[in-house]
Amino acid sequence: MIRKAAVAGAFYPGLASELRRELGALIDPAADKVRAKAVISPHAGYIYSGPVAGAVFSSVVLPDTFVILAPSHRPIRPVFAVMEKGAWETPLGAVPVAEDLAAAVLALSEDLKVDPAAHDREHSLEVQLPFLQYLNPRISIVPIAVSYLATYRQLEDLGRAVAAGITGLGRDVLVIASTDMSHYISREEAEARDALALRRILALDPQGLFDVVKAEGLSMCGFQPTAAALVAAKALGAVKAELVKYATSGDRTGDDREVVAYAGLRIF
Repeated sequence: MIRKAAVAGAFYPGLASELRRELGALIDPAADKVRAKAVISPHAGYIYSGPVAGAVFSSVVLPDTFVILAPSHRPIRPVFAVMEKGAWETPLGAVPVAEDLAAAVLALSEDLKVDPAAHDREHSLEVQLPFLQYLNPRISIVPIAVSYLATYRQLEDLGRAVAAGITGLGRDVLVIASTDMSHYISREEAEARDALALRRILALDPQGLFDVVKAEGLSMCGFQPTAAALVAAKALGAVKAELVKYATSGDRTGDDREVVAYAGLRIF
């Protein structure tokens, strides 16, 4: 079972040589690195969010295995959908699914179901892969799509299942939550509204993040994967979160009147 690249040539270069050049410009090999339990990375086109994603992946030691929690921008049938076998293709090659870890998390989560079709055409998980491949060609992943209908109780269950699966596996695994921040408001407003969500993430408060996004109507599209990742990271022993980089599309376009914002964080 091969999940073909859906957004190569659109969100990021479709040719391996061009993709490697762009990733080389976005990665900082001299950055200080920590052994993190989780990271939060954006998922827009590299021209906009690539500097933030590059900064956050440069800031951590990358293991060989990743659980990637990504929002579905389209309706999906299960609340959480995993592709439990096969591989994902990008211009840099195929990334195998970590079948043993996928099976372990499946067995532990009430709402996680096998549904490879839920990942069709979705960009939010795919755009993370070339960064990981560029930095570590030996990677394998557990790809999980998260419905925007997920409740906090369901996210907490998923986060605990991910942490228990990783603990049972007995090897180093990094959890990645894919999200952009505010959408289509001024830079000034985005910074103020995103601070509400970032404050909860930096406090390692997944319930608080979920609640503030709902209460304030924040347009953080991956707050649910982020909440689940925080639950998992805390269960794995994380005690600290740091903001690595924050930016907006206005940094690229020069227009701060209507932006999309991006944040990269590491949790360790």
